[in-house]
Amino acid sequence: MFPNLKLDAAKVYLFIEVTASAFFSMMFVTMSLYEATVAGLTPVQLVLVGTTLEISAFIFEIPTGVVADAYSRRLSIIIGYVLMGIGFLVEGFFPAFLPILLAQVIWGLGYTFTSGATQAWISDEVGEETANSLFLRATRIGLIASLLGMGLAMFIGANNVALPIQIGAVGVMIIGFVLIFIMPETGFHPTPKEDRNNWQHMWHTFNEGVKSVRARPRLVSILGVGLFYGMYSEGFDRLWVKHLLDNFDIPIFFGNNQVAFFAALRIAASLLTILVLHFVEKRVDSGSPLAIGRAMLFVTGGISAAMIGFALSPFFVLTLILYLIIDVLRDVRDPLNTAWVNQKLDPQTRATVHSMTGQVDAIGQMGGGPLAALVAGIYSAASAIVASGLLLLPAFPLISRANAQSAVMDEEHSQAVIISE
Repeated sequence: MFPNLKLDAAKVYLFIEVTASAFFSMMFVTMSLYEATVAGLTPVQLVLVGTTLEISAFIFEIPTGVVADAYSRRLSIIIGYVLMGIGFLVEGFFPAFLPILLAQVIWGLGYTFTSGATQAWISDEVGEETANSLFLRATRIGLIASLLGMGLAMFIGANNVALPIQIGAVGVMIIGFVLIFIMPETGFHPTPKEDRNNWQHMWHTFNEGVKSVRARPRLVSILGVGLFYGMYSEGFDRLWVKHLLDNFDIPIFFGNNQVAFFAALRIAASLLTILVLHFVEKRVDSGSPLAIGRAMLFVTGGISAAMIGFALSPFFVLTLILYLIIDVLRDVRDPLNTAWVNQKLDPQTRATVHSMTGQVDAIGQMGGGPLAALVAGIYSAASAIVASGLLLLPAFPLISRANAQSAVMDEEHSQAVIISE
């Protein structure tokens, strides 16, 4: 009924990144503040909220990724955005510990429908090489859109911390409904069923994804890096706002709460990230695993050092500068890691492999989250952030290992080219 509304796949991917970035940034500017103040969650509860989200991602990541490979990536993405919107609505309207836990389960399920499926869908539609460069471009454009969301949150939430979450949740649901009419799916070829029933089909696709990973030692190393990124992140994500609220006098602008301050801080981080991503696009070859791996060494070291400094700094301005460094480097790491994983994957298991990276991250957060909660409960949020920064250190040897494996692959490829000539 609506065939003429279908758009070019690259434009739809940019639409998703732009709109999702705007609505998610609108919500996330206020989410931690909302949980710490309006809902009144303790540091331990804050971390447990994040751990619940990651348990949901762990449980649902592989099944939803397999659905995307076996049935329809387009449908998977549409379902995901609708579910995420519902989850955020629950959190925004019910500021208490148990409803917020339920919200994590709902939007965690929705997220897993989009995780892996989105990257696989665009790779199939436009090709791997074009998709790898599009990941960086879309991230940069999405950051520009996020500025709009943050700016709106600054004013919308000036007197009501929950309102940006509520409005953003509706916006996320609308993304899903719009995609029904504009999203094409022409490059997708379902994994052959070979006379298997549905569960056998799903298990076969997952098993093929595991084989794809095991056949690439470099990819095994990259997944190991992702494990420690998951372990470190939960403590910082859930406690950095609480740390600032507990240790510094946060200025109040415009309304009667600190929403404007945190929005301004996020806007500053996004502006810096846009500049840095532009530099990375020019200097890092997104088609070279070795180039990406070398950039990952720098990014990982910077995040770890800045986190420890952030937690220990007694000076408000220095603490804010270190936060900006952390935020920028984390935003740079995301598209780099996606392109790092995406190198030379089998199209039939691409979504499953990308989903595995999400599951590994969830496993890491499930392990790192309780540890951060334990440290925060015994000592303080600052101590938990220091511990989280130290958890990132084991990623260094794994990145070095992946780089060595990439160098061997490049050398073997060069020799094969010489022989063929």
